[in-house]
Amino acid sequence: MTTIPDSPRLRSVHRQMRFATLRVVVALILREMTTSNGRKPGGYLWTIIEPVAGVALMTWLFMAIGARTPGLGSNFAIFYATGLMPYFTYIHISNRTAQALTYSRNLLSYPRVTVVDALIARFVVQLITQLLVAYVLLGGIRLLMDTGTQLVLSHIVLGFTMAAALAAGIGTLNCFLSTMFPLWGSIWGVMMRPMLFLSGIMLLIDRLPVQWQAWLVWNPIVHIIAEVRTGFYHGYQPAYVSPAYVFGVALATGAVGLLFLWRHHRDILEN
Repeated sequence: MTTIPDSPRLRSVHRQMRFATLRVVVALILREMTTSNGRKPGGYLWTIIEPVAGVALMTWLFMAIGARTPGLGSNFAIFYATGLMPYFTYIHISNRTAQALTYSRNLLSYPRVTVVDALIARFVVQLITQLLVAYVLLGGIRLLMDTGTQLVLSHIVLGFTMAAALAAGIGTLNCFLSTMFPLWGSIWGVMMRPMLFLSGIMLLIDRLPVQWQAWLVWNPIVHIIAEVRTGFYHGYQPAYVSPAYVFGVALATGAVGLLFLWRHHRDILEN
């Protein structure tokens, strides 16, 4: 009498897909880290040189025109660094996220690689990179100079979290727009150029006329920079800062971007 062997137990499809997605994201992250800066002369060193050069240039420029003190405190370098680093964090993460489909278009033809995987991988790599650069630059300035600043980590963490969230939302929406409408990338680049001067990096929004403040506070980057500076300058608490507004813009733009990517990603890839 022959016995029928027990049939093998079926594996959970959902569990396989969950682990497969994690492996895909990790693989995309490693690919991103290798190809983005790993093959360039100097590699990741250039990501540190850019903000250092920006802070040095602004410090020299304002001291050359006779400015005695910055908008807050007495140290020009830390004042400009606390404005530039949140700004660069938002700009670099949003720009790289917006290019996710273009960068990973060939890999998206594989069934297990999704649009969300590509977005997450680019976001994570740039987030880690920008946070490390901010830590090195801000920590280095405080170590080498007498900045007179007192750290409140809760405000600093909240400020950079706001920058990351806004970058993810705007980057996801621009990912759809720039792939569907190639001209949008150029238009958005032109729109972002004045933000270096309209985000409170060089001048405090608090010191500007009230009618200007009423318009500039609609810029979410203004809230991000002010929140980060709150964590460095004791007693500086601008009343206009609204994390809820920044997170609301991030959520709205991210949701709209994901919705359109989900509905039109096949058309985007085929074209």
